[in-house]
Order: sequence, then C-alpha cells, then structure tokens
Amino acid sequence: MESTQILKLTIQEDGVAIVEIHRPEARNALNLELRQALSETFQQLNQDSSVRAIVLTGGEKVFAAGADIKDFTTATTAQMYLRHTEQYWQSLVDCSKPIIAAVNGYALGGGCELAMHADIIIAGQSAQFGQPEVKLGLMPGAGGTQRLLRAIGKFQTMLLVLSGKFISAAEASQMGVVSEVVEDEQTIPHALKLAKTIAGFSPIAVQQIKEVTNLGQDQSLQGALALERKAFQILFDTKDQKEGVNAFFEKRPAQYTGE
Repeated sequence: MESTQILKLTIQEDGVAIVEIHRPEARNALNLELRQALSETFQQLNQDSSVRAIVLTGGEKVFAAGADIKDFTTATTAQMYLRHTEQYWQSLVDCSKPIIAAVNGYALGGGCELAMHADIIIAGQSAQFGQPEVKLGLMPGAGGTQRLLRAIGKFQTMLLVLSGKFISAAEASQMGVVSEVVEDEQTIPHALKLAKTIAGFSPIAVQQIKEVTNLGQDQSLQGALALERKAFQILFDTKDQKEGVNAFFEKRPAQYTGE
C-alpha cells in the first residue's frame, strides 16, 4: 500500500490498481494538491507494466463533490490560466490502461468530470451526478460540456449544464452517463471484479480497444473503421493472440503475457 494524506494507492497481485481519493473532511473536493497527486499517480500507473486495469473511487460515501470552492473566492483570470490544470487532467486522458470509476454519493462538477475521464462508470444506487457550476456564475472547465455532449448529446447536456440540476444514478443510466448501476455496497466490489476480468485479458488487445474507441469518436465513420481494421490486423502479430486462440481450442484459461 502506498498512500498520501489525500490519495491512497493499492496495487493488487491480480494486476488491478485501486486509486482512492481521501479528503473526507471536504467531501473529496478536488483542490490543486489533489489534482497534482492524481496526475502523478496515473503517470506512475501508466508506466507500471504490472498494472492492467485501474479502479478510481472516492470510497463508500462520496466520489468527489466538485472543485474546492475556496480556491475560487479571490482567483483572477491570470491566476487560473497560469495554473494550467489541464496538464493534470491530461495524465488521465493519456493513460493507456482501462480506468473504471466506482461512484458512490456525489459526483458533482469536477467530480463528475473526473468520473467521465474513466472508460467505464459503475454507480451505486444513491449516487448523484451533476454540473452545478452555473449556480456559482461559472461553467464546467474540465470537459463537462464537451464530454457530456459526446456521451449523451446536445439536449440532455444542455439540460444538465444550464440548470445545474443533480441527477440520480438511475437517471444517469437512462441518459447514458454511467455504464452500470448496482447496490451501494456493491459499487467498489463490482468495479474490482470487472477490473480483474479485464486485467486477465491480453493487455495489448485491451489497450488497442481503448485507443481505437477513444480516437474513433471524433473521426468520420470511414476513417474510424480503417483505424479499427488496422489495429485488428496488428494484433495477429502478438503472442497473446496465438495464446488466446490456442487456449480456446484446448479448452483452458489463456495465459496472457502482454507480448
């Protein structure tokens, strides 16, 4: 177990890493120190060949209740610009390992944006999502408008970002914001079980799937299909692909090495 005061990191033997936000006194609000810690942690995990999947959580009570509003009381335009917080978020964007967000309680503002940096979102039934920045005379600044737009379309996005309303896990599921909704006490265990399943597959195939899916959403269909086709063809030159096919015919579990 490695940990800081505000972030806990556990790397399990099954190839799953658990990143837990730990600022309970502030409902896991994302201050600058926490964003830096998240950035450094995801850079580390991306370079760790033993890690094949990552679960990101805020624990059993709250995921992240937004940015730390205390940071906003006196900040100027120049100060906010010079922070270059987009660099901290980029570490999650650049992470080639699949990320599963396990969301209990509030995922609001920056917390909702953080969850949307994951590849899969598992939500507990009592989870609530929202982009309430408009209530502070602000707007989402870490992808809230654009990631929602690409996930759920213009009209649902406008409803959330213009009204600042909170939505339940069930509503988020109906809109397409989350992948699955489970009982609150099952959120983290279910995410870990899913991460273990993914970690058991060929890491080369998993990373290609993630890369092609993410890149394809902003390309034309024909361009994205060509990208998919080339990635598919490349996988035939891996030892993992041969192992997977042979294991299928031999009716045994595949042993993937990432080669």
